[in-house]
Amino acid sequence: MIYRYSILILLSVVVFFSNVTAQNIPCEFIDGRWQLQGDMGPCPNPIVTAVPFLRITPDARSAAMGDAGIATTADANAVAFNDSKVLFSDQDFNLALSYVPWLRALGVQDIGMTYAGGYKKLDDVQALTFSLRYFTLGSIDFTDIEGQPLGTGKPNEFEVKVGYARKLTDKLSAAIAPKFIFSDLASGQTTVNNASEPIRAGLAFAADLSVTYMSTVETSYKRDITAAVAITNIGNKIAYTSNISDMLPANIGVGFGWNAHLDEFNTLGFYIDANKLLVPTPMHPADPDFLDPAGTGFPEYRTRPVFQSIFGSFTDAPGGLTEELREITWGAGMEYWYDKQFAMRLGYFYEHFLKGNRRYITAGIGLKYNIFGIDLSYLISTNNLRSALDNTLRFTLSFDFTNMSGSSTPTGNI
Repeated sequence: MIYRYSILILLSVVVFFSNVTAQNIPCEFIDGRWQLQGDMGPCPNPIVTAVPFLRITPDARSAAMGDAGIATTADANAVAFNDSKVLFSDQDFNLALSYVPWLRALGVQDIGMTYAGGYKKLDDVQALTFSLRYFTLGSIDFTDIEGQPLGTGKPNEFEVKVGYARKLTDKLSAAIAPKFIFSDLASGQTTVNNASEPIRAGLAFAADLSVTYMSTVETSYKRDITAAVAITNIGNKIAYTSNISDMLPANIGVGFGWNAHLDEFNTLGFYIDANKLLVPTPMHPADPDFLDPAGTGFPEYRTRPVFQSIFGSFTDAPGGLTEELREITWGAGMEYWYDKQFAMRLGYFYEHFLKGNRRYITAGIGLKYNIFGIDLSYLISTNNLRSALDNTLRFTLSFDFTNMSGSSTPTGNI
């Protein structure tokens, strides 16, 4: 029987950026709930999904503002958060390229994500959006249980998305963006428990849905007030074997933005996002309802149908409403532009310590000249949990093709 030691490596990487807290805390089942040993409070219970690379913030601008991006002013990277807001941009055709290094603080050099996104307005009320994200996990040496080599693999995942956005009124827009997802972690190998069970590449189809409302208020200066909702990664489960499939990182996000044009040269914006995964909360093995009653041998929450999982994700946490609220992550940031050419950004991201414990301050700058723009961001963890982005710079290059013809005035949205 062939075993794959490398799967442990792959899982450790997936777990690292799937909101799992790296803590070894003894837990026990007390009065119907999984508690820290000695009844010292609830145990960590993070939500884990397949293809978590879909929830990585790809662009340096949003990354510098605490990962807030649902209701920020529209740019080419809007399609990573909210396709519908591109219709409120002053530009007709934008493209951006980003690179996100991964686990550099641990000495890993060949893991990272490349992202390209953009949009093209068809007219004043319609636009097409497009994006591609590619995540590579580097090179992995496969071995059996005795350490004998089984070859080398290059696990990788990608998403291709094309969307359509339309204005419903002067202040309201909506968008739908279908996508194709491919995940090849160990195809050609076999499972640990069954040498005749091959591992295959996972395939999935999904869509993003979004709505944006933006109103402009003019007094002594102009203010843009934005509210938006984005529901992302709604699609079929993804499977790597014939036995079980797993949920995509379906998510609902709500964003608010306030962008003030203080005068001819100075612009100041404040943004906040709240996100919640539309994925079942895991039950603990000691829970009497842990196993699927159909006798599959898998946890019950992993066998639920997609839409039952999505709608049930608001009420299925073992800790009730209190735990459901803990599953909300928060990102907030501010952005200052001078003369629509130089930007400074600052932000903060918060996740409850029982749900992943990601907490970090973010900062960054942006520069724009003619049709070109560049954004840089840096992350500083505020707890003892190391982030996959510690001590690394994220960067984004943007191109405003509208300005090549001189038909539009730069707005500082890069």
